[in-house]
Amino acid sequence: MNFIVLCSSNGTTFHAVLDRIADESLTAKCLGLITDSGERGCIEKAKRAGVPVQVVEKKKSESREEYDKKLHKMIQGDIYIACMGWMHIFSPWFIRQFQNRILNVHPALLPKYGGKGMYGIKVHEEVLRHKEKESGMTIHMVTEQVDEGPILLQKKCPVLPDDTPETLQKRVQELEKEWYPKILQNIEEGTIQPPI
Repeated sequence: MNFIVLCSSNGTTFHAVLDRIADESLTAKCLGLITDSGERGCIEKAKRAGVPVQVVEKKKSESREEYDKKLHKMIQGDIYIACMGWMHIFSPWFIRQFQNRILNVHPALLPKYGGKGMYGIKVHEEVLRHKEKESGMTIHMVTEQVDEGPILLQKKCPVLPDDTPETLQKRVQELEKEWYPKILQNIEEGTIQPPI
């Protein structure tokens, strides 16, 4: 299985994926990284691993579909798209081009704390505000409804009494780092079949 990573962040989970490729526990091939800014921390991680990087910035005047058409030109063939901290919502047009081949990781136990506007530290702030006893992460397929695609895996972690959004985020990221590479390998081996 070939995949490309879309990342708008520092690349913590992406780095874990690269480590699993390096130690050969992940045999799927990462063909590249696409990011939305030349300032992202994920770029240096990709360069150190020899992974090609493309920066595709979104202009304020561009619609989602116009931006997605620029992305589409960079992503060709029978390839999976692994979103890791990608901050853009795909247009329905883009999702149809890669139907059942786009994965995302969300830092909560969907359907809780998902949907438009729920990303990054905001998710953990909401989990704490609602005094949840547990949180976790969800790896799911991307559909036209934000954070509502078929769930491939959920893993839980406790919410501790003295947690801050940052400490909870770190605990959830540890789950992401462990399990996203495993899901990619499961798809590579055919032990998980994304929905058709």
